[in-house]
Amino acid sequence: MLGVIVNTLAVAVGSIVGLLAKKAIPNNWSDFIISGMGLCTLYIGISGAFEGQNTLITVISMAVGAVIGIAIDIDRRVNNFAEKIEKRFVKDEGSAGSFAEGFVTTSMLFCVGAMTVVGSLQAGLLGDNTMLFTKATMDGIGAIFFAASLGFGVLASSVFIFVFQGAIVLLAQIVEPFLSDAVIAEMTCTGSLLLIGIAFNLIGITKMKIMNYMPAIFVPVALVPLFDWVGGMF
Repeated sequence: MLGVIVNTLAVAVGSIVGLLAKKAIPNNWSDFIISGMGLCTLYIGISGAFEGQNTLITVISMAVGAVIGIAIDIDRRVNNFAEKIEKRFVKDEGSAGSFAEGFVTTSMLFCVGAMTVVGSLQAGLLGDNTMLFTKATMDGIGAIFFAASLGFGVLASSVFIFVFQGAIVLLAQIVEPFLSDAVIAEMTCTGSLLLIGIAFNLIGITKMKIMNYMPAIFVPVALVPLFDWVGGMF
């Protein structure tokens, strides 16, 4: 769990630095900072999207994931959770409006991608935290800029990161047999598409409820073996 703890602390410390820096940053700079981070996220998403090997798996994963996410209404539940934290801890009404956006955006951004899955599995199976340490550095730097623009919600996302990555580390022995290289590649591709959606939201092109698509990341775990089985019959 050392890598998870370091990643969580990196985001928390980065967020605190960003919150302190926010006071010195002119308000009209926030949109420029967020748009810039959106472009960086777009680049990361496009790069990862080419990891996929079967377009049909990605399409089905997105469709099935969206149905599951909408049925459960993950976005509403996460936003309600964020609002409860906001009411309890955020006293500045001027910053409260962006709390849920900061929490949801950075929770997704810091937990979607191959580094989260592979890094957490390496930590759980091999005790190797190298990838999570690298991810912690990247996330900590990103947290500074996001917190400077979106506020306290970014700091709160560190809790989500700890729970999400910690769960993968603890369950690594159980899920490892199901995560072949092909499965991880398709999960990376699907997760990268969600990053592109986050990027569009940050830039201001769309207002997609990305949380409702999150189950799509895990659908390849079932689809890849199914496609292999069907392919083996012909």
